[in-house]
Amino acid sequence: MDPVFIVSLACIGAMVGFAAGLLGIGGGMILVPFLTMLFPLYGVPDQFIVHAAIATSMTTIIFTSVSSMRAHHAKGAIRWDIVSVMAPGMIIGGLLSGGAVFSYLSGGWLALIFAAFVAYSGAKMLSGKPPKAGRTMPGKAVTAGVGAGIGFASGLLGAGGGFLSVPFMARSNVSMHNAVATSAALGFFIAIANSAGYIYSGFHEVAGHDGMLGYIYWPALIVLSAMSVLTAPFGARCAHRLPVKTLKRVFACLLFVLAAYMLYEAYKAFQP
Repeated sequence: MDPVFIVSLACIGAMVGFAAGLLGIGGGMILVPFLTMLFPLYGVPDQFIVHAAIATSMTTIIFTSVSSMRAHHAKGAIRWDIVSVMAPGMIIGGLLSGGAVFSYLSGGWLALIFAAFVAYSGAKMLSGKPPKAGRTMPGKAVTAGVGAGIGFASGLLGAGGGFLSVPFMARSNVSMHNAVATSAALGFFIAIANSAGYIYSGFHEVAGHDGMLGYIYWPALIVLSAMSVLTAPFGARCAHRLPVKTLKRVFACLLFVLAAYMLYEAYKAFQP
């Protein structure tokens, strides 16, 4: 790989790892726009740019989430009772998304879906509307169903699901710190399922293109994962020192910026 490409990926990976630990978002929602910018410059086929960015982003979450999860677990912040209910549904949703639907959508549609989901999540987080007093997590069946939906949506976006799981838990009066930590753990299961799906659905589609394993661009995956694993624990430690309102504002503002960029990418893709 080109040295400039390696340095760029290393810097992005370090930033993504920190954000993943801080916000529990798996880093994917930050990573996809940057990879969409970089991949056209370094040999990824044009028709697979958005697909490769999303798939590579999601796969890095396998490694980032483990590092972030260990740091949050050491603080006793992960709600494993929630993880045990939501994770099976997330795996099913992820396999359906990454292994089937993903390959049938064009890059423009994927970018548009990304922008819409991210903007919606940012608006909900920034609204600051407090959850109803006494509201708790719904029953196991509903929670598992929500998990399946989050796993499916995440597969189309290359994100670890924190953009949906954090607001969902916060709405049910799970503390923000616990929601962020639990989301980091859930991101691991989403990433495993969707990554397997991306390899399966893209295996024949991109056969013969250097560096591609299904839709995953593995040279970038190695650099990004190595750096993000190093910085995720630092972000997790910071998450336990920042006030709840600050976390919500950082999360929301970040999502708005990324939504705007991907909306522009969708606009370009749909131009004749």
